[in-house]
Amino acid sequence: MGTLAGKVALVSGSGRGIGREVALKLASEGAKVVVNDLDAEPAKATLAAVEAAGGQAVSCIGNVTDADFGERFVQTAVQHFGGLDIIVNNAGYTWDSVIQKMTDEQWDAILDVHLKAPFRILRAAQPVISGLVKQARANGEAVPCRKVVNISSMAGTGGNAGQANYSAAKAGLLGLTKTMAKEWGRYNVTVNAVAFGMIKTRLTEAPSDSGGTIEVQGKEIRVGVNPQLAAAMEQMIPLGRAGTPAEAAGAVYLFCTEESNYISGQTVVCGGGFNI
Repeated sequence: MGTLAGKVALVSGSGRGIGREVALKLASEGAKVVVNDLDAEPAKATLAAVEAAGGQAVSCIGNVTDADFGERFVQTAVQHFGGLDIIVNNAGYTWDSVIQKMTDEQWDAILDVHLKAPFRILRAAQPVISGLVKQARANGEAVPCRKVVNISSMAGTGGNAGQANYSAAKAGLLGLTKTMAKEWGRYNVTVNAVAFGMIKTRLTEAPSDSGGTIEVQGKEIRVGVNPQLAAAMEQMIPLGRAGTPAEAAGAVYLFCTEESNYISGQTVVCGGGFNI
């Protein structure tokens, strides 16, 4: 029996990178996981990996920025697993530019995926969580401590040149975290954030000769970090290296355990000792 046996978890953006590792970690500890990705194949791959390891998962494929996604995501958990205990708002990407070159489309897209989507998911989850709490209290049962973990970034805690949109969204998510900790404390829900530093994912790896890009709804978006800049950044990290997605998932897992039941409204920086 894992530490999360019987829990039901939503993990957005869990087809790749950090989100995938979070889904695998929670499942390995006994949680039943709703996997999500914009694309079907990565979601199916994570689902298969969870099941191959003996865990339970279902997929909810789609864009977290769609108006109906929050409701669909939450209801997938309820319909397949009968409840909801953990929400990890992880989905996102970067679309960088200095402010004088940043378009409204860039600004809106990044705010939508990193801030509006978590808001919609939490809004959709409220009636479900409230209902489960009322039912438990009516039955004279103890109300379990449920968990929300919002994924932020050191760009949100300290800013980052070329990322006005991303930094603003991730800073806004910290405000949402603190507010929801106050609103949902009465439901025995803890709401915390993990702000990542440099983690090795497709968004931070060195671009290839043909240029590093990701595709989001038919649009090619450049990602990646210049190798010289990445090396300089790693020299500034006290641990001397970038983190791995599995290590990032470990930080999220800490906020999902019962040992963190009296920690809420907090932000933990997972950055190898580097802090701004």
